Amino acid sequence: MEVSLPCGIFNTRYEQDMAVVRTKAHWAWLSGGIIFSFLVPPLCGPVWFNWATETCIVIIAVLGLYFVTGLCGQISLGQAGFMAIGAYTTAILMGQTGISFWLVLPAAAIITAVVAVLFGIPSLRVRGLYLAMATLAAQYLIIWILTHPPLRNLSRGVDGLFTPPPRLGTITFDSYSSWFYVVAVFTWLLIYFAENISRTKAGRAFVAIRDAHLAAEVQGINTFRYKVLAFFLSGIYAGVAGALFAPYVIVIAPDNFNMEKAIWYLGMLIVGGHGSIVGAILGVIFVRLVLEVTSILGPTIHVIPWLGPHLENYFGEIIFGFLVIMFLIFEARGINQRWTTLKSWWRLHPFSY
Repeated sequence: MEVSLPCGIFNTRYEQDMAVVRTKAHWAWLSGGIIFSFLVPPLCGPVWFNWATETCIVIIAVLGLYFVTGLCGQISLGQAGFMAIGAYTTAILMGQTGISFWLVLPAAAIITAVVAVLFGIPSLRVRGLYLAMATLAAQYLIIWILTHPPLRNLSRGVDGLFTPPPRLGTITFDSYSSWFYVVAVFTWLLIYFAENISRTKAGRAFVAIRDAHLAAEVQGINTFRYKVLAFFLSGIYAGVAGALFAPYVIVIAPDNFNMEKAIWYLGMLIVGGHGSIVGAILGVIFVRLVLEVTSILGPTIHVIPWLGPHLENYFGEIIFGFLVIMFLIFEARGINQRWTTLKSWWRLHPFSY
């Protein structure tokens, strides 16, 4: 059982019931989280600084996947490909036309969203495994188009494409430390927008389609319209993630957006709990922490006779696969379910029911 408010706290106005942040404790936790995200990474050294920057970008991409898979119940394996569109749009427009990054960013988001909608149209006729195959085709098709003529002349194929550093007035974001704060601000803003979208009429329609597709149609919900809207929102988030990723890595290449990345994003959503924003965020942080730890500990298994040298380079992937299997077996609702249980226990305290 999930309890929305602690014992002794009641909503007396409709605005209080609809508020995203409801209590003083919520405000304290939110403020602490924002302060923590901005102050701690710079104190942890360059390795964890870069880890935090890329984690924020991945959170944005997985939040886009949350709209399609988590809310609307449609399987998508093309998120990395959609992210590639945002990244290449940013690099091409900034590098070859000199347009400011702050103008390129919304353009990359809209272009990516349009492409995502085109590949989301098959959801009118197919769903489940068949839709997964359609989005899988999108993943491979997007990368193929970017690396072959006529776009190869713009994207430079597998050689990689340089992204100029963004500027804001006299400030040039040409370092990882300065870019981290830009990425962190966009991450918090997009988390806020995602939370609000999930509470709107569209968000409730997404959930209705996910839980009972036929029942949603009977109730008068235009299922095709909302499926396409879910892909549109997913494309917006993927485009923003790609646009933020391009200046971060400086030189982008097709390998940055391969099929493995798409599987990672879906796995992060499963581990965290695909039906909630908190789950998507916790899944990204948890999996990327595990990957970072395994990359540090990976060389230590080299000393294991015969098996160690073969497993060293795949240690992170093995652990990731094991985690996904364990979560599917023992906690199908992901980390968010444990978090929800803990919150409910705390809010009922000191009563036992």
